[in-house]
Amino acid sequence: MKKYILKNGIPIILEQMPGTQTITALVLFKVGSRNESQAVNGVSHFIEHLFFKGTQKRPSSFAIAKELDGVGAEFNAFTGKDFTGYYIKVARKHLVLATDILEDLLFHPIFDQKEIDKERGVIIEEINLYEDIPMRSSEEIAEQLMFGAQHPLGYFIIGSKENIRHFSREQIITYRDRYYHPGNMVIIFAGNLPSKTMKIVHEKFHQTPQNENKIPQLKKFVDKQSFARIKIKYKKTAQAHLALAFPAVGYNSAQLVVAKVLATILGGGMSSRLFINVRDKQGLCYYIGAENSPYQETGAFVVRAGFDVTRLNQALRAIIKELQDIKQQPVLAEELAKAKEYIIGKTAIYMEDSEFIANWWGSEMLFQKKYCSPKKYATLVRAVTVKQVQNLANKILQARKANLAIIGPYSKKQENKFKRYLHEL
Repeated sequence: MKKYILKNGIPIILEQMPGTQTITALVLFKVGSRNESQAVNGVSHFIEHLFFKGTQKRPSSFAIAKELDGVGAEFNAFTGKDFTGYYIKVARKHLVLATDILEDLLFHPIFDQKEIDKERGVIIEEINLYEDIPMRSSEEIAEQLMFGAQHPLGYFIIGSKENIRHFSREQIITYRDRYYHPGNMVIIFAGNLPSKTMKIVHEKFHQTPQNENKIPQLKKFVDKQSFARIKIKYKKTAQAHLALAFPAVGYNSAQLVVAKVLATILGGGMSSRLFINVRDKQGLCYYIGAENSPYQETGAFVVRAGFDVTRLNQALRAIIKELQDIKQQPVLAEELAKAKEYIIGKTAIYMEDSEFIANWWGSEMLFQKKYCSPKKYATLVRAVTVKQVQNLANKILQARKANLAIIGPYSKKQENKFKRYLHEL
């Protein structure tokens, strides 16, 4: 990996991958739903959509798509709580085109009022889509319980229908100008890079104007939770869904890699504890897993599952038993070793993809105080001990820190019963 900084302050990361014939160009901005106020919740995601709606040079979404489709490019964007990203993946020979289009999209958008108004309907339908995918929305509800509906980390990334209907063009441009500038971004190129890559990048991005406006300080999350929280969302479904979330560790925690190992033992892969004991042996669910999602100063350790609506009691108690066991009994050395090799092996597979590598270095540059290469990451994983896993399990998986979201044909009157199950942790 090589790092450069343009005179306007934009960090440029180049990762050479000679074994591939593609290049991923990714631009990440350090802005997401946690930078919003309630009045503009959803604007980060709304803006992400609008960048593909036309520029001065390419005045329509069709013009943009036609050029990219014409070279077989993959292109997309994504919004998180801490970041927003835009990428184009192309065959090596189309690097100049990908770079030109990416710069054009991000720094010369039209933000046409007619397109803004049309996109409102698109995003409202996207909200409807997510509401019909309880596997996803259960986790959002659990994190909102944990962070609080008034804290930006508790906001839904997509925002509310009410906000989407009323964003003004002026609000959108003001928000864009505040966060989309050299001091709040990183550009990554990963793949089979030609020797002139840096020259191409410099030509396209060195004139991007700096912004002297200070970025508003983030509202930090301080965990003060002292009792379990639960929310049931009634939905007539054949399969019910739950997400059980706990405050966990963030990007710069020394415990981040331990949390990854803990999540892998519990719910990573088809030989994990939750998969074997809750799905295979008892047949209580179809999907089940665990993961730690890091943010800047905190994280969310989440267990998710989907199960028959008549088996909620059994499924929840079976999950709680697995969480109890990993707190009370040290994991076996063999199980720990398997989890480590699972993580290292999966990382090795992902590293063959230029898109994965670009995202890896992008998140490292935006959020980590000390950069961690995939090779160094493997070393950190191998160093995790049985004691560290058990200690972190006891620190995170506490009854008073539990946040349970359930979506299915259940009454809110049942919340107290399920909350009692959480007290068994």
